[in-house]
Amino acid sequence: MTLTCSGQIITSYGRRYIVETPDGTLYDCTTRGKKTDYACGDGVDILVQNAEQAVIERAQPRRSLLYRSDSFRSKLIAANVTQLAIVLAPVPTFNDELLNRCLVAAESAAIAPLIVLNKCDLPQADAARERLAGWLGLGYPLLTLSAQEDVSALRAHLQGHTSVLVGQSGMGKSTITNALLPAARARVGEISTALDSGRHTTTHAQLYHLDADSHLIDSPGLQEFGLRHLPADELIYHFPDLRPYIGQCRFHNCSHRVEPGCALIQAGQTGAVRPERLAFFQKLTSELSTRG
Repeated sequence: MTLTCSGQIITSYGRRYIVETPDGTLYDCTTRGKKTDYACGDGVDILVQNAEQAVIERAQPRRSLLYRSDSFRSKLIAANVTQLAIVLAPVPTFNDELLNRCLVAAESAAIAPLIVLNKCDLPQADAARERLAGWLGLGYPLLTLSAQEDVSALRAHLQGHTSVLVGQSGMGKSTITNALLPAARARVGEISTALDSGRHTTTHAQLYHLDADSHLIDSPGLQEFGLRHLPADELIYHFPDLRPYIGQCRFHNCSHRVEPGCALIQAGQTGAVRPERLAFFQKLTSELSTRG
């Protein structure tokens, strides 16, 4: 006998999902046909087949969706999140452009960003903090910690949020999850110092309940964050440091790359806008303008 009920996807394997119902029952779920456009955190209606299995019938309306996309496909990361915790570390070296892309993704999805600098017990931590000074100047919050020592400060920032952890492999996302939820037993990988990058240890998105009002989604490590789904002409709205210059260029259709009287170029020349941020904006604009 089958019955329909609602639940939340707490584990996403790409084609299979674990759905938790309000009473805590877990179901191993498949989807109708080849439909895979569900994300960890999605509310869904399911058709229960037996005590362990169900079929996802449909997704409930989302409050937010974080995803990345390139020329070939989109990759859903998490749904219904209110905070994006971007985990960085002094070692392995974090990627400035990846950080910028994550911040643009958060801005475009109306998700509050939080930069988390982990492994601050390492001697390279001071240099990493200095590298992040420019983002602090833009108003983005920064939390520094060493997950192997104390995560209480992060726990306070997670309170009342559904947060998703993102970042390069090796930044310590799984270590943070383990510290917050020891029972989670998230796998922690060794750092590959030869490649200056981490080995991928989280292979699927997983939602954990911190308490009744706070939830955490750990996601697989990533090395790039495609934003091909964003319209090029709306990109400037996702840069808080560039928004004040909207409408100030000489030409209304300014591409902000070579035109005379471009307010952004002038701001970059005077130092009002960080040159590296303007260069990233121009690069991303070109990328989005030339998509097929």
